[in-house]
Amino acid sequence: MTETATAPLTGKALLAKVKELSTLPRRERAKQCGYYTTTKGGQVRVNLTDFYDALLSARGIPLSPEAPKDGRGREPTYRVSVHQNGQIVIGATYTKAMGLKSGDEFEIKLGYKHIHLIQVGEGDKKLTEADEDLELDEDEEDEDEDEE
Repeated sequence: MTETATAPLTGKALLAKVKELSTLPRRERAKQCGYYTTTKGGQVRVNLTDFYDALLSARGIPLSPEAPKDGRGREPTYRVSVHQNGQIVIGATYTKAMGLKSGDEFEIKLGYKHIHLIQVGEGDKKLTEADEDLELDEDEEDEDEDEE
């Protein structure tokens, strides 16, 4: 079923048109403002959801400005709970936002009432190995000074 799209009004033009058509029923107002599609068979379908979203946006009340429009999944809440098995799951939304990949490692540091996850990268691993070598060299120097 193919539908023909129309160019709906937005912003101040939408607000003015809605005020002008205030005596009409809501479906007719939405249709007059361009929030409808026509099927191949000539049937007109009014899209009230898009109409109301556009009205709210025109009035400066965006419902979810950064939310994806694919309609799948849950939105991140930045709040998790401990599962019955004692695990805490962060979730794919956060790992994607941070650009994490499978196999990325973290160091866990426990605080009084918080947990710090510190990402361990390849550079960090090499740095720690270099630091260990440096510490060994310093210990050898200390031994040399003791002998003198």
